[in-house]
Amino acid sequence: MRFSEYRYLVKSDLYRYNARKDTAVFIRNLCFNPGFKYTFWMRSAKYFRKKKTFLFFYILARLFLHHYKFKYGISIPYDTRIGAGFYIGHFGGIVVNPEAVIGSNCNINQDVSIGATYGGRTPGVPSIGDNVYMGPGSKIIGGIRIGDDAAIGANCVVNKSIEDHSVAVGNPFQIVSHEGASRYVINTDY
Repeated sequence: MRFSEYRYLVKSDLYRYNARKDTAVFIRNLCFNPGFKYTFWMRSAKYFRKKKTFLFFYILARLFLHHYKFKYGISIPYDTRIGAGFYIGHFGGIVVNPEAVIGSNCNINQDVSIGATYGGRTPGVPSIGDNVYMGPGSKIIGGIRIGDDAAIGANCVVNKSIEDHSVAVGNPFQIVSHEGASRYVINTDY
């Protein structure tokens, strides 16, 4: 990862929280916003991992990430493939498999699990498209694909692929509309 890409990812994440990306907003969010703090150190650990001359900064980023993992209850490995504009709405109980793929401009809330299955009809890890909203307590499990602009409701268990612009609710989930997540995923024009 080049520095310009790292900088773009951090700024796009910051913009999702405040619709601004200036230095004062960056410092305020890095000090007081648990979701942005975690995302910043996650992106930093991934960037510094490839830079042998910055070993100290890589270790520092991993230490902060480890600390915030326990403090905020967020377990997203730094090498997980996550697109620009990642937004953690509320912290606590968030678990993501390191092999999962999460697209750009995705919202994740408390108690969301994105996990693998090793048997059954859909073995593997989920692939989540762009502009996806994952409501509190939702579980996304198995080798499935969540389409672009999809919304997954609170406490919804998803174990089958979902098409683009779908709104899924319930356990077992049902598609209730095709309005998508445009009302929930905001500040994407960074």
